[in-house]
Amino acid sequence: MNRLSQTIAIAGAAETELGALPHLSEMDLRAAAARAALADAGLTLADVDGITSVVDTPIDAAHYLGITPRWYDGTSVGGCSFMLQVRHAAAAIRAGLCSTVLVLHGQSGRSRVGWPPRAVAPFSMQGQFELPFGSGGPPNTFTLPFLRYAKETGTTLEQLAEVVVAQSHWAEGNPRASRNKRLTRDEVMNAPMIAYPFTKLECCVVTDGGGALVLTSAERARDLRTANKPVYVLGSGESCESSLISQMEDMSSSKAFRLSSRDAFAESGLTPADIDHLMIYDAFAHLPLYGLADLGFVERGEAGGFVEEGHTRPGGKLPMNTNGGGILYTHTGMYGMFAILEAVRQLRGEAFRQVDGVRTSFVQGVGGMFTAASALVLSNQLT
Repeated sequence: MNRLSQTIAIAGAAETELGALPHLSEMDLRAAAARAALADAGLTLADVDGITSVVDTPIDAAHYLGITPRWYDGTSVGGCSFMLQVRHAAAAIRAGLCSTVLVLHGQSGRSRVGWPPRAVAPFSMQGQFELPFGSGGPPNTFTLPFLRYAKETGTTLEQLAEVVVAQSHWAEGNPRASRNKRLTRDEVMNAPMIAYPFTKLECCVVTDGGGALVLTSAERARDLRTANKPVYVLGSGESCESSLISQMEDMSSSKAFRLSSRDAFAESGLTPADIDHLMIYDAFAHLPLYGLADLGFVERGEAGGFVEEGHTRPGGKLPMNTNGGGILYTHTGMYGMFAILEAVRQLRGEAFRQVDGVRTSFVQGVGGMFTAASALVLSNQLT
């Protein structure tokens, strides 16, 4: 097989409205994103023979859209599910199981349209071994590993706040961002305390929204009648760790981050030195600090200083979370789709705050509280 048929491209990408959308169900959001992404690729629903969905079955999504897929994927492991689904779709296209895949996301995280009551099952691992001790939601569950991380690496609360400050430089003035004001370190640190040491501005926003990607072979993408330049999937990886945060191998480092990123770099043939742009899932401000070291961009213990010195801001050596991230831009409950979409925009030269000369982007996602992870290496060039 030739190289173009074995390389997978993101040929279409789109977001829905973001924010408070009580007039739209989650299926409405998926459908709107699907149609917009297909239009972006110059395709129609009739061209689609593969589909993915998170939480709800992809069969429901296919039926709603009028698609009879040859291949579908319902992998649902939290916010990084979309990176995993891109990886799985790429493998399916290479294997000839399908030719054009819609990767879908739609979530009413703020308005909760149609949401049933949700609770941790008492028979689950978390329900048995963590919830009885008060570790329930993400804010008070993520505190334990970060406090260990800070103790072992010397990371200060000031440096934690600088993650948000740096990302606010990217989100400033963006009308699509939920928080689009440039912030100071004092503003971040003096915001209301949610769960020590996280203040409100170190926790993600809560929004409604959706997004979609259209994947196909690079060979087919080259011939589509669209002005958009394809974005190529050069590498991917996935991994997982315990579903219990108390049972992490090392609370100051994510095993799933390390393994998934290692595989993505290996498949792409690139190294951290080759990456121009970085998206690290940031439901809370500490996650980019973990990612910088676990992915190999800095040495252990250096992430806080790296961000504090301005290296991830506009004009810095490693532009990171350039839409403002889940903390500032949008977070519907599962953020990974929006991280991929921002990487696509940067590689196309279409971002709100564009980084000059971007050729490669690395996208790292997390699901649950360090439970699952997936990584993508994307490029606007076939290397």
